[in-house]
Amino acid sequence: MDNNLFKNIEQKTGVNMNDVFQLANSIQNANFKDEKTVRSIIQRVSQIANKPVNKQTEDKIVNSIINGNQSLDFGTIAKMLNKK
Repeated sequence: MDNNLFKNIEQKTGVNMNDVFQLANSIQNANFKDEKTVRSIIQRVSQIANKPVNKQTEDKIVNSIINGNQSLDFGTIAKMLNKK
C-alpha cells in the first residue's frame, strides 16, 4: 500500500500503523472463546487507540464476544468503545 496513506492516517489519528498491523497479525489465529485472549486484545486496542476502557465496559465487550453475540474486529470494538 501507499506509504503516504499510512503517514496521513498516523498524523490524523495519532495511531501508529505498525502497531495496528502487529495487532492484526497477532489476532489472526487467536481463540476468541478464551476470556484471557479476548481481554488482552481489547486492552491492546484500547492502548493503541489511546482510549481507556473501564472494567465494566471491558466485561461487556468480553461477554459479548465470548458468548458469540459479536464478532471480534476493529469496527466492532471501536463501536463498543464509543458507546461508553
